[in-house]
Amino acid sequence: YVIARVAEALNDDAKSIKGSKILLLGMAYKPNVDDDRESPSYVLTEKLEAKGAQVSYNDPYVPEIRLTREHAHLAGRKSVDITDHYDCVLLATHHNEYKAFDFSDFKCPVVDTRNCVTGRPAKYYRA
Repeated sequence: YVIARVAEALNDDAKSIKGSKILLLGMAYKPNVDDDRESPSYVLTEKLEAKGAQVSYNDPYVPEIRLTREHAHLAGRKSVDITDHYDCVLLATHHNEYKAFDFSDFKCPVVDTRNCVTGRPAKYYRA
C-alpha cells in the first residue's frame, strides 16, 4: 500500500518511481530509538529500489546502516539532511524530530505513513 501511495504521489507530479530520488525518513524500528532490527523501512527501501528508485535516508538515531545478513547490500549508507531536493519524501518512523519539522515549504510530495506531519506541504499524502 505504501509503495502504491508513493507511486500515486509521484504520478501526480508527472514522475514515476523508476529514476526518482526518494528520501526515506526513519530507519529505526520504532520512534526515538536506535534499534533498526526488523524495521519495515528496509523492506520499503528494497521495494522502491527494485522499482528503480534511488533511496536515501535520514534518521537522527541511525546515523549509518550496520552490516546485517538480511540487508548487507545497504550496509554503510549514512543518514543525510532533510531537504526537498528529492522527488518524494517518505516518512516511515515518527521520531519527535519529524513531528516538529516544518515541511510546509517543500515542493516535492511528502508521503506520511504515521500521520505525524504538522507543517504540511501542498503535496501531502497519507499512507
